[in-house]
Amino acid sequence: MSTLNVFLATPWLLYPSVILVSLCIGSFLNVVILRLPKMMHQEWRCQCETFLEIPEAQHKQEERITLSSPASTCPSCGHKIRAWENIPVISYLILRGKCGNCKTHISARYPVIEAVTALFSVITVAAGGPTETTLLTLLLVWALVALTVIDFDTQLLPDSITLPLMWLGLLLSYFGYSGDFNSAFLGAVFGYLSLWSVYWLFKLATGKEGMGHGDFKLLAALGAWLGWELLPAIILLSSVVGAVVGISLMVFKKHGREVPIPFGPYLATAGLLCLWFGSEIQEFWYGLLGV
Repeated sequence: MSTLNVFLATPWLLYPSVILVSLCIGSFLNVVILRLPKMMHQEWRCQCETFLEIPEAQHKQEERITLSSPASTCPSCGHKIRAWENIPVISYLILRGKCGNCKTHISARYPVIEAVTALFSVITVAAGGPTETTLLTLLLVWALVALTVIDFDTQLLPDSITLPLMWLGLLLSYFGYSGDFNSAFLGAVFGYLSLWSVYWLFKLATGKEGMGHGDFKLLAALGAWLGWELLPAIILLSSVVGAVVGISLMVFKKHGREVPIPFGPYLATAGLLCLWFGSEIQEFWYGLLGV
């Protein structure tokens, strides 16, 4: 028996390992969520300056942001975050949610994202079983966590996440790690085309854009991972949840009709539900259709 099979067959080793790794991934996702939109804006501005032929001396000068630099610091006092201050969840509890230098409050969102990433990872392993395929599926879960928060914050679904996610789903299915390749291929195609069609029908009817292009790519990625059979359930679940949340915001928070609401988080939520309970959802779906 290989080392991987022994690892997968040992729950007391598998689940703590998944939790620890996922907490660290959650910490990295906090960096991605914070920095990737800023990196995109910097790139777009540089492209605009080049296109407009603005002299280099007039370009906006600022420190270039990447996922690895500059080093993480406190936004209030500039204190460089030390290694022991960056332990997922634990450091936040030790520091009591405050900067170790200036004692400014640190958002609870950081440990929440770390904890949610670990929780979703454990649910995925429990639902999919201790297999190599399930471990690979964690990549989808982690990407969906990042995309959800980024879309909530900025109404952006970065191509640098959605497109590699789609291609990875297709490659894994092609090499036999994740479902049937034909189902994955049709899932990517129909996933993209379904929302693309809705986008253009809405735009032709109203003259307005009803959703962003990132939503097409995210549904294509979900189709590549989960197969075309679950696309109707993903679209229905995300639409129902999105409608309920949207109506609630308008009623209770006076959210204006013209203020856009990101659709990516609802697609991601529906995708996770179909990942965990796909068989049960399909049975329910076929039951409604009388199949």
